[in-house]
Amino acid sequence: MSGIVIAQEKIELYPGGVINHKAGIELGENVTEFYSYQPAKVSSDIAFLIIPGGGYGKVAIQHEGHDVAKRLQDLGYASFVLRYRLPKADQQEDKRIAPIQDAQSALAYIRAHAEELGNIRYVGVIGFSAGGHLASTLSTHFMTDYRTGAPAKMNLRPDFSILAYPVISMDDKITHMGSKKNLIGPDFLEDDVRRFSNELNINSHTPPAFLIHAADDKAVPIANSERYLNKLKSSGVAAALFRYETGGHGFGLNNKTDNHNWFNAMLVWVNDLPLGEY
Repeated sequence: MSGIVIAQEKIELYPGGVINHKAGIELGENVTEFYSYQPAKVSSDIAFLIIPGGGYGKVAIQHEGHDVAKRLQDLGYASFVLRYRLPKADQQEDKRIAPIQDAQSALAYIRAHAEELGNIRYVGVIGFSAGGHLASTLSTHFMTDYRTGAPAKMNLRPDFSILAYPVISMDDKITHMGSKKNLIGPDFLEDDVRRFSNELNINSHTPPAFLIHAADDKAVPIANSERYLNKLKSSGVAAALFRYETGGHGFGLNNKTDNHNWFNAMLVWVNDLPLGEY
């Protein structure tokens, strides 16, 4: 059958064993899963790493993961969905870095296999809610390889970021307290609050970002996106905010309260970027 959609493929990110894992502890369902979606016909050398949300307490892998990948696949883009480990002190030696270890491992895999995965030249990250926090961590902490704890020896910087109603800051005034507690709690050290407040980690080398947020989001205030946007712009980095007045939190691909389409606008923005100039 011509034009048949290629099914997803599950990829093993840790064939040598999971890193940052307490010996002898069962992981249960809290395991890393990584899925590749290859289009029937590749139309672009841009690929997307998709990171669903869930407050670092679950992973909303369907509507903020697989559904997004299928939409991109239909349009000819290679895409990848990451189910990252949730931070759990009883399972990990350092729960704070388990999600970013998985995100860096996923990005490194895509880059290492770029040719066989569709001649990929550029990799952007899409993150939703707490997945937006992880995507912005990936976009601001790329000089450190969290898998080794040493300065990065390979390119761990996404070429761009798409951040949908993202948790950005650990500042109590605007953060999502569930995400904050799950990632760096229950005791909040000042160094951790600053380290994972990603608006404070932006510089001129931070990837361009396209943010999506509703003004009436009560779970994750739009101030998260606004802080990230303003800091990027003041650092000379391309950034845009697709602002909805209504829609609340967690709408995924489709904001049913507004007929403006963030996804189509995002693809126009991405394809207009001067990629490769970093």
